[in-house]
Amino acid sequence: MILKQKELVDELKVEWKRLWQERVDDKLRAEGIAIDNYNSLFIDKGTVIHATRDFKVLTFRDILEQHEIENTERYLPIDPQVGGWGKFVKDNILSQRQKRRGNCEFVGSRKKKQQPQKKGRGWLHI
Repeated sequence: MILKQKELVDELKVEWKRLWQERVDDKLRAEGIAIDNYNSLFIDKGTVIHATRDFKVLTFRDILEQHEIENTERYLPIDPQVGGWGKFVKDNILSQRQKRRGNCEFVGSRKKKQQPQKKGRGWLHI
């Protein structure tokens, strides 16, 4: 049962990638349009799959739910906004480095001051 679902999900992933690679971009309307029928994804030829305004975005999770696949989270990567390794690194590790950098005072050689000007009539020559 689980192997059949995994095979189905793998086939759907291949179709999903093919859909996004073969789309036609209409630059006048700022849309991405499906170029072929994708029956397993429930998408017909000419369906708008990407647009800039007033559009419900297609998600792979919705397609898996239409196929009634259990535990869809297992087959999908974690949403970056929810969390994962990238968010953990940004929140914990990089913030610690910035705190350390702020506490240290830079002790180094100071630059020599420039020679003072003489009332705007040029530089003083000593």
